[in-house]
Amino acid sequence: MHGTTRTPARLALPDLAFVADGAELVREIERYLAAQPHAARIPVPVVSTLGQAPIAWDLGMTRPQPTLTDRLMRRPAAPTPIDTATHLRLLSRYLTVHGWCQGALWDESGRRCILGAQLAVLEAGYGTGDTVMRARRHLMEHFVAQDPAIRSVDQWNDHPGRTAAQVHRALDIAAARSRT
Repeated sequence: MHGTTRTPARLALPDLAFVADGAELVREIERYLAAQPHAARIPVPVVSTLGQAPIAWDLGMTRPQPTLTDRLMRRPAAPTPIDTATHLRLLSRYLTVHGWCQGALWDESGRRCILGAQLAVLEAGYGTGDTVMRARRHLMEHFVAQDPAIRSVDQWNDHPGRTAAQVHRALDIAAARSRT
């Protein structure tokens, strides 16, 4: 074993002449598929008119849970405490999922104005009346800074030409300001 040298083995490459031409293989598969009967199309229900799966507007939040005492006394669960910024963000999420409207708290298709969304968030058990009033104060501070003639949230909401994008932006700004 001492003193012997090894020579590296040569690897022989396989002869690729027998491998089928790729283009011919594709043409053969296409001919085969064209000869097959077409499968019946099964109608699939539309998940959402916007093309996305419906989401819960309060996703990630802890929903109010009735205690045993609540159940025995047949009363609703205590509301989940949230801060003003969270309330304002929930309003924006609610309006994103259900839609925004003007001229009424809600319409026949379920869309809501800002105040209608506040009622929905409150009825779902998030926050208290005080949370709602603090959120309205922050919104009014923002609205009056834009236009001193604004006297209420619904006046701003129902202004001709108002867009949903402006509503969401106002909610985002008010939420950011409520944190300071």
